[in-house]
Amino acid sequence: MQQHLTIVKHPLVQHKLTLMREKDTSTAVFRQLLREISQLLAYEVTHELPMTTREIETPMQEMDAPVLAGRKLALISILRAGNGLLDGMLELIPSARVGFVGLYRDEATLKPVQYYFKVPDQLAKRLVIVVDPMLATGNSSAAAVDLLKQAGATDIRFLCLLASPEGVARMKEAHPDVPIVTASLDDRLDEKGYILPGLGDAGDRMFGTK
Repeated sequence: MQQHLTIVKHPLVQHKLTLMREKDTSTAVFRQLLREISQLLAYEVTHELPMTTREIETPMQEMDAPVLAGRKLALISILRAGNGLLDGMLELIPSARVGFVGLYRDEATLKPVQYYFKVPDQLAKRLVIVVDPMLATGNSSAAAVDLLKQAGATDIRFLCLLASPEGVARMKEAHPDVPIVTASLDDRLDEKGYILPGLGDAGDRMFGTK
């Protein structure tokens, strides 16, 4: 199994993340950067996919060539902000199956409330990658993984842009078997449960709703 937390320090990832953090970055540019960075993070989270070979014919000769093994993997977006990561990853892995978990955070309790759940079948036979830009308190992420495990998923990875120490600890406590891949482990959460220094509300910045 991968280590529980992987921070992707590739120069392109870090550069694009800095541009996304800047408060004056426009919605259009933020959305484009998120698409680009999601593809770079996808390389990291999928680097241990199982492989097999099949016989093909090049213009020169026949050969046994490497191909992905097993069922198509499943990308699960935690709505709504997860869709920004999802779009970029689907460009890289267009055959992936896609699911959605709708959770919103009760601002009084900071606890997740479920309002939607639709995922591919046969999750037990698929690598499941859960995507959400922010791992803040970790409550929504842990709840989403709970639901996926109840639906049969056994091989789950979590992909996010930013993580807080509190969120990583919460996930490790609830789901120590789920590796986390992120571009940054930030300093802490504020009193409202937002990541500091962070980049604000990823959904609002992506969709221009604030």
